[in-house]
Amino acid sequence: MTIHEVFAEHSQVAARAALELPPVLERAVAVMHECLRGGRKVLACGNGGSAADAQHLVAELVGRFRAERRALPAIALSADTAILTAVGNDYGYERVFARQIEALAQAGDVLLAFSTSGNSPNVLRAAERARTLGCTVVAFTGAGGGALAAQADLLVRAPSTVVARIQEMHTLCIHVICEALDALLGAQERA
Repeated sequence: MTIHEVFAEHSQVAARAALELPPVLERAVAVMHECLRGGRKVLACGNGGSAADAQHLVAELVGRFRAERRALPAIALSADTAILTAVGNDYGYERVFARQIEALAQAGDVLLAFSTSGNSPNVLRAAERARTLGCTVVAFTGAGGGALAAQADLLVRAPSTVVARIQEMHTLCIHVICEALDALLGAQERA
């Protein structure tokens, strides 16, 4: 694939995402806003590039996105190597996120679960555990949705089967969510 073809493919996927994703992103923002407004927290997980996406989103919430605002309670479950290696060693890699959910999550929290395939066993286990604890699960996947689709309260399905294009759409969705949350929180803080 040439460089021009990569840009063309990206543009096609982005155009389709712009048509398909705004309604589910609006619902995700509403759920996250309600969670944060109620004193709850956001948790996020994923593997590889999806771990980076989870950490990126959490960094924007705890730090800031565009506007200055209060720090928001958010935790990236992929960020603590001591926990990941201890839980992976003692319980198996499939439980590295679910075990943290057991320790940290409360009813009313939101789990953002990133998996381009929708079939990452440790992300699936985290989503299952989060739902049993009363958390809302927002899943970010590719076009197929995988098994994670059945565990999600909201499914942000990037319209591609190409991992790079899926991750590019997930990054865009992260920025859309942060922009919208900043607008809601800013309006709330000014009121």
